[in-house]
Amino acid sequence: MPKLDIRTKSCLVTGAASGIGAATARRLGGEGARLVLTDVDAVGLAHQVDRLRSDGVQVLAAEPVDVTDEAAVRDFAARVHAEHGPLDLLLNVAGISMWGTVDRLTAEHWRRVIDVDLMGPVHVLSAFLPPMMASGRGGHVVNVASAAALFGLPWHAAYSAAKFGLRGVSEVLRFDLREHGIGVSLVCPGAVATPLVGRLEVVGVDRDAPAVRQVERRFLRHAVTPEQAAEAIVRGVRRRRYWIYTSLDVRLGHWAQRWAPWAYRAAMRHLQRRLTAAARAARRAS
Repeated sequence: MPKLDIRTKSCLVTGAASGIGAATARRLGGEGARLVLTDVDAVGLAHQVDRLRSDGVQVLAAEPVDVTDEAAVRDFAARVHAEHGPLDLLLNVAGISMWGTVDRLTAEHWRRVIDVDLMGPVHVLSAFLPPMMASGRGGHVVNVASAAALFGLPWHAAYSAAKFGLRGVSEVLRFDLREHGIGVSLVCPGAVATPLVGRLEVVGVDRDAPAVRQVERRFLRHAVTPEQAAEAIVRGVRRRRYWIYTSLDVRLGHWAQRWAPWAYRAAMRHLQRRLTAAARAARRAS
């Protein structure tokens, strides 16, 4: 497929109130894209819309929508399509993160993560993708997964279940949509310094314990900014890349997983030992 010209394209961005979603919306708007935005955070979304419009970005529509609510997503899509027609780019960015060992994760924890991180994108794709396919104009789909869609990261069982699922959906769409001229990108961010880090739930572990805070500080030392992640996403979409990495460590890790599996296994085991030691220290301190 030829490079994608983002100028004047109509783009849906979920999770647009903060973090990667907000930064990506600003980056797309700066390229001349026309934006359709949503987020569960109505106040944060309104703030971002005001900021974008003050910068001269065209926001076609913006509504607070919970992507786990299939009917709400379909109603939003119907209003958008009635007023603006089929969209050109769909960017599934909204998501949550939750860590925990399987003995501490409840069924509710699993459902929450899978509902937001897997079924949310499925609802968006089901509502917005068929009109794009029927239009015959082509387009592009971007699913933001995670390094947890590539690696067996310790304590990420529920999160990886959702993100590996999104990776599977993306892999199928990559080929199913080709005849329609619709490209697909799978974004696999590593550490990104977003508000999600501060809201991260670690089930059964005190987030305020010094040992856990130290792990968080190490994480943030390797984190890229949302703006850097957005730049990588837009650059990859413009080039119609399937794999999009927002940092070199994830790219190298993915390479090692395939071509140096012994190094990958060693890295995962080392990370698991560090996290277990931090959790034990936190429990002793409580």
